[in-house]
Amino acid sequence: MSLSIIGAGRVGRALGKLLHRRGWRIGAVVTRSTKNARAAVKFIGAGKPHGKLTPTIFSADMILLTTPDSAIAATSAKLANMARGFAVSASRRNQSGSPASALRGKIVLHTSGAIDSLALAPLARCGASIGSMHPFQTFSARGIPDLRGVTFTVEGDPLAVRMARRIARQLGGIPIQIPASAKPAYHAAGGFAAAHVLALIEGGTQLLVALGFPRKGAQRGLLRMARQIFLNLETLGPQATWSGPVSRGDFSTVAKHMAALKQFAPEFSAAHAAMLLLSARVLSADRGAPLRRLKRMLK
Repeated sequence: MSLSIIGAGRVGRALGKLLHRRGWRIGAVVTRSTKNARAAVKFIGAGKPHGKLTPTIFSADMILLTTPDSAIAATSAKLANMARGFAVSASRRNQSGSPASALRGKIVLHTSGAIDSLALAPLARCGASIGSMHPFQTFSARGIPDLRGVTFTVEGDPLAVRMARRIARQLGGIPIQIPASAKPAYHAAGGFAAAHVLALIEGGTQLLVALGFPRKGAQRGLLRMARQIFLNLETLGPQATWSGPVSRGDFSTVAKHMAALKQFAPEFSAAHAAMLLLSARVLSADRGAPLRRLKRMLK
């Protein structure tokens, strides 16, 4: 199979490199500048760099859009217009093809977690099979994450979903199909384990630094606690792992926490209150009483 990649940032580079290792032929690699495209090709180990959309994209069996979410719909529309123009030009040169033939039979997937495949509707009208494939994993600017055992959520046309499932399995992942309408909530759930955890650890670190802790020591201590929580969660389950004053019914300590946090930026106390309420909602066996008491305290 051959693959064109549009928007080869962290996700595009990583998926391109992993698929290249598994025998995929990498064709056009498109970014916002030729310099970035060349860097992406060097990282992937294959492909032809392009600083803008090009008809050579259509020579691949599959097109992978890994652009930022805000650019998916616009890129889809531009690609559809290019496909129509490319086909019309071919027909004028007495070559075979119709105004939709450049994309007919192609599979186009995007990798957004929050947006469904309808963002690719212009390409579907040109004959492509469209879908989305989102690895439930964070990607950094350095290295490639291990995708073995990682969930890949997929949705879209039947042919596109089959291809997305195939790719997920090739990369050692576990494909799970979800309704298109579920994607925003699904993506928000991922934030609880990624962006929110990062913000909470960094927020706790900054609190400790403000109280006189060295930054490295503060971060090291909080990370150690977090790792133990994750280990306990895996082995014991959520309720048995739950700790802290609300889990013990110690609401006087909660009141002291909230009073102490008033000396810091308001986001700290707001986040602490929100996490206390969420803990009571999702972890308490008798969530009604703790929730009611917390809500009265936190007004």
